[in-house]
Amino acid sequence: MKDTKKIRIIILIISLVLTAGLCGCGVKQKTTKADDAGHSYQLTSVHPVNGRQGICTEGGYYWVSGSGSLTKYDKDWNIIAENNDPFSGYELEVNHIGDIDVWQNELYLGVEYFMDGEGKNIQVAVYDGDTLNLKRVFPFRADTGQLECSGIAVDPDSETVYMCSWIDDESSEYLYMYSLDSGQYQGKLHMNPVPKWIQGVASGGKDLYVTCDDGDADDDAPDHMYRVEVSEDRLNGKVFSEKTFDEVTKQGEIEGLCFDREENRFLLLYNRGARIVLGMPKGFYEGYTEEIHEVFVFEF
Repeated sequence: MKDTKKIRIIILIISLVLTAGLCGCGVKQKTTKADDAGHSYQLTSVHPVNGRQGICTEGGYYWVSGSGSLTKYDKDWNIIAENNDPFSGYELEVNHIGDIDVWQNELYLGVEYFMDGEGKNIQVAVYDGDTLNLKRVFPFRADTGQLECSGIAVDPDSETVYMCSWIDDESSEYLYMYSLDSGQYQGKLHMNPVPKWIQGVASGGKDLYVTCDDGDADDDAPDHMYRVEVSEDRLNGKVFSEKTFDEVTKQGEIEGLCFDREENRFLLLYNRGARIVLGMPKGFYEGYTEEIHEVFVFEF
């Protein structure tokens, strides 16, 4: 009897192992679950675009920023407007646009003069969503400690414009806040733990999200997105790991991001092909003669 019981137990164990193995077979889905927020992201499409910096969407349109360009796309990713000379009308010299956002058909840009890892003449600029021309500039507060602007986000619920910085120093521990209504400086939000090499920021409802160029393309290591849980007084933000981008075409440099709440979609701009030194393209990886910019669209 004992031997018969042992045989039954062994058969049961083998059956369970085989069942688990069969359940694990099949095509691997392009889905990543967030570490803390509970969202899942499933890649649905990829679109080549003109611009290496930022992405935003509203009303079925998409806007993409290059370092020195703005492009508007329709819902099928056809170009319907371009501005390849966006820096006319500034009193201070600027040459660089970071990640962007849109609110009520106005584009919000973090504009600056950027060279070899250093920024100056930072501006919060508002452009017309149709003509892509400059409309107005916020009064920038140089005494806030912000030394660079890699991205900007509009949170209409709190009527706040957030600016982030890419430079890896104490100034990049914060998100800098301006009033959406008046353009006046409102203070800065401290992130903890501090994300490194922030490339873009976006409002995702009650939380903020930042993309970070914290992988190494030379080692095929992916970049990441983090969720920032904002305190009620908007002075502090607890940072959680949100997503590892291991399903992009090829590892390179992560950039801007946005959420399309109407369609439950998340959009990410990713560059590949160029070697990035101090925040600037310096030559190409083997097999590339130009840098390629792609928007990855995820359902969440």
